[in-house]
Amino acid sequence: MWCPGNEMDGPWQIGHKTAEEYGRLAAEPARAMRRMDPDLELVACGSSFPSMPTFGAWEQAVLAAAEELDDYLDAVVAACDHARTLGKHSKRIMISVDEWNVTNASRGGDAGEDPSGEDWPEAPAFAESTYTAQDAVVVGNLLISLLRHTDRVASASQAQLVDVLGPIRTVPGGPAWRQTIFHPFALTSRHVSGQVLTTVSESPQRANPRRGGTSPVLDAVATWDEGTGSLVVLAVSRSRGQDLEVTVPLGAFGEDFAVQEAVVLHDEDPYAVNTADDPDRVLPRPLAGARIEDGTLRATLPPISWAMIRLGRRS
Repeated sequence: MWCPGNEMDGPWQIGHKTAEEYGRLAAEPARAMRRMDPDLELVACGSSFPSMPTFGAWEQAVLAAAEELDDYLDAVVAACDHARTLGKHSKRIMISVDEWNVTNASRGGDAGEDPSGEDWPEAPAFAESTYTAQDAVVVGNLLISLLRHTDRVASASQAQLVDVLGPIRTVPGGPAWRQTIFHPFALTSRHVSGQVLTTVSESPQRANPRRGGTSPVLDAVATWDEGTGSLVVLAVSRSRGQDLEVTVPLGAFGEDFAVQEAVVLHDEDPYAVNTADDPDRVLPRPLAGARIEDGTLRATLPPISWAMIRLGRRS
């Protein structure tokens, strides 16, 4: 898999290009590399953010590319399909989300400074966000959005992994610890497999001034692995003050399920963080009361929480 450049429409990049300039730059080496390896997967750079003035127009020119991520992915898919129609192409363009994460360098972290002149320190602290319990819930919700779009999202890479916007933090010559956002990523990576199911949710609504309306309190997705008989439900409660009752009817599976694991990431203080001195302040903990009754999974999510419930065939 090969991608020329990154965030190429961003004026902060040294190699900043217009869409037309980048499209030609990417096409020329791609053509040569395909001759050497016909199976090479090529990834073209899309616009960096939906707020960029190049968004939409960039995708159309280049022919590639938590509710806001849903909207963003839907818009990119629409731009790609529009470009395919205009160009009368048969290829169905898939999406690579090269960098996704929560950015939170302004609270409790070290934003650092750009090196300049003769000041080029080794491994300086830079953009080392300290993530809260609430940030972890947002990351869990982003994973739900990505899974929901796997019909078009072929690749998604969390950015970054260590220190800089990282789920893992380190101290030179000292300890390393897992930040809050490490846990939903790790659990999803470990347990989600098979098919992503089309999930329809009915949920209470809450006001969302940023979107000029309301948003559902519950967001969820489910995956089913026929080979292992594993059904995984990922759910987020965006409620700020009340518990959320979740029910999932299971009758259509024709399986006798048992709850094998149910965990929730939640803290009474949504701004709680993990630190070198207290690395286990925020951890996934057992979700009490998750059960199956009369062919229905029932669970109660606390406010601002992310949960993973794993069901398996009853032996």
